[in-house]
Amino acid sequence: MDSLNDAAQGDEKLLGHLIRLASKIANQLEIAESGFRTVINTGLDGGQSVSHLHVHLLGGRSLSWPPG
Repeated sequence: MDSLNDAAQGDEKLLGHLIRLASKIANQLEIAESGFRTVINTGLDGGQSVSHLHVHLLGGRSLSWPPG
């Protein structure tokens, strides 16, 4: 799967697994309680520079909104 645009019916289990895994890692890194952000970049204008679906886990500091 190159990006979220390629997700098809039936990929819900995989997508849910990725999000749940991000939460698990945030807990392991001890940033879950204070808060974290998950990001999936899609397409060039969305900041995707690697052509496979992946989740970014951001945390360990205060994050502002809107993101840059």
